[in-house]
Amino acid sequence: MPNNKAQVLVARRIFPDIVERLRAHCEVDLHDANEPLPQAELIRRLQGKQGLFASGTERIDATLLDACPDLRAVCLMTVGYNNVDLDACSVRGVLVSNAPDVLTETTADFGFALMMAAARRISESEHYLRRGDWKQWRVDLFAGADVHGATLGILGMGRIGQAIARRGALGFGMPVIYHNRSRLPAEQEAPLAARWVEKDELLRQSDHLVIVLPYTPASHHMVAARELALMKPTATLTNIARGGVVDDAALAEALAAGRIAAAGLDVFEGEPTVHPALLQCANVVLTPHIASASVPTRRAMCNLAVDNLIAFFGGGVPPTALNLPLKPRP
Repeated sequence: MPNNKAQVLVARRIFPDIVERLRAHCEVDLHDANEPLPQAELIRRLQGKQGLFASGTERIDATLLDACPDLRAVCLMTVGYNNVDLDACSVRGVLVSNAPDVLTETTADFGFALMMAAARRISESEHYLRRGDWKQWRVDLFAGADVHGATLGILGMGRIGQAIARRGALGFGMPVIYHNRSRLPAEQEAPLAARWVEKDELLRQSDHLVIVLPYTPASHHMVAARELALMKPTATLTNIARGGVVDDAALAEALAAGRIAAAGLDVFEGEPTVHPALLQCANVVLTPHIASASVPTRRAMCNLAVDNLIAFFGGGVPPTALNLPLKPRP
C-alpha cells in the first residue's frame, strides 16, 4: 500500500515528543543536532521533501527554492522570518508560517529583566563580586538608575512592545512613550497611558529605551551613531529585536565613551559572533538570544510549527500562515 505521508525535514534538534507527534502525520527526517545545516547540506537534505520545520537560522531564498522543487511548506518555530524570502516563496506557491503570540509574554518578561539588569548594573556588580574585588561597602557602590517612575521608551509597539509597556506602566509606574510606523488606536493606548512620539523625541526623552522592531532593510541600523547621540547620558538601551536594528559598533563606542549609561543586548549583528568592542564594555549585559527561552514557551513555539505542518498537509488551514491564499504552483 503506498505511503501518502508528506516528507518533512526538521532542520534542528527539538523536543523528542514533539518530533513523534509530527511523525504520526508525516515522514520525518530529523537533523538531530544544535548546529545549523550548511546551506548546501540543507538543500541536499530537502531533496524530495515537501515540508520544512525551520528556526531563524535556515536561509530560505530563491536559490534554495529553485533547487528544491518539491518543497511546499516552510513552517518556522520563530516569530521573526527575516531569514525567509516571503515573496519568493509566495511566487512559487510555498506556504510560510511563523509562531506569533506564543512567545509574547515570555519575551516581554526577559526584555524587562534585561532592562533592569542594565539599569541596576547587575552584571557589572556580579563580575566584581566573583573576582573577589568586594572588600567594603560604599554609598555609591554600583549605584545605577531607578526603573520605577522613569520614562520607558519603546521603539516598535507590536505585541511584545505592548506587553513591555504594560509591565512598565502598571507594575512600575513608568510613563510610556513609543514610536511605531503607525500609531496604535486610542483604545489600545489608553490602558497603557502610552503616548506616540516621533523617533527623535523618543530617543531624547527615554530613560530606558527598549527596542522590539522586526528586522527589515528599512530598519537596518535604525539606531546608529546619530540616534545614540540624541539619548541622555544617563539612559539605557535594551535590544531584544534583531541584530542589525542597532549599529553594534556605534553602540560599543557610545558605551565606552559614557554617552549612554548602559545597555542590555540579547541580539547581535552576525550572531553568534559578537562585536569584540562590546565584549570590552563593562556597562553592557549580554545574553545569547534567549529572550523566549522558557521551557513552556519553546515547547509552544515548536508545537505551533508542527500544528502548521499537520494542518497544511492534512488539507486544513495552517493557523499562523503568512502568505495565504497561495498562488497555484507554477
